[in-house]
Amino acid sequence: MDRRQIQLHSDAGGAKSLLPRNGPSTAQVLAILTLLPVGGSLLGLAGITLVGSLLGLAVATPLFVIFSPILLPAAILIAGTVAAFLTSGAFGLSGLSSLSWVFNSFRQATGREPLDYAKRRVQEGTMYFGDKTKQVGETIKSKAQEGGAQAGGGAAKA
Repeated sequence: MDRRQIQLHSDAGGAKSLLPRNGPSTAQVLAILTLLPVGGSLLGLAGITLVGSLLGLAVATPLFVIFSPILLPAAILIAGTVAAFLTSGAFGLSGLSSLSWVFNSFRQATGREPLDYAKRRVQEGTMYFGDKTKQVGETIKSKAQEGGAQAGGGAAKA
């Protein structure tokens, strides 16, 4: 014989070597006995649901065909309404996001809180308009006195 002999190893167990040697445990048997009825009943419910859905579709299809001139525009209207609502929400979210970005960039650029800055600017504006109003009032008063003096002087001459 040749030196390179093929040596065959025979596995005495065959297919039995793939199975557990001791058999299933009591917990495994109880789990299978518990799960078989549950799985079977769920499978039965799935079949009943499928049959019910098919019967409902068989009954509803002629109604959909008959009422399609009404249902199609209604579906388009509802889809448009939903799209408009979602679009307005997206625009609102974009606006809030933009305002938040402006607020944060202003705070980083100035190093101050925008509300404190705005408060101070409003106080400065109020003081400015108060002073301006006072000046306009004094100007009107002085012109009124000048007009009154000229009118009083002319009356005395006559």
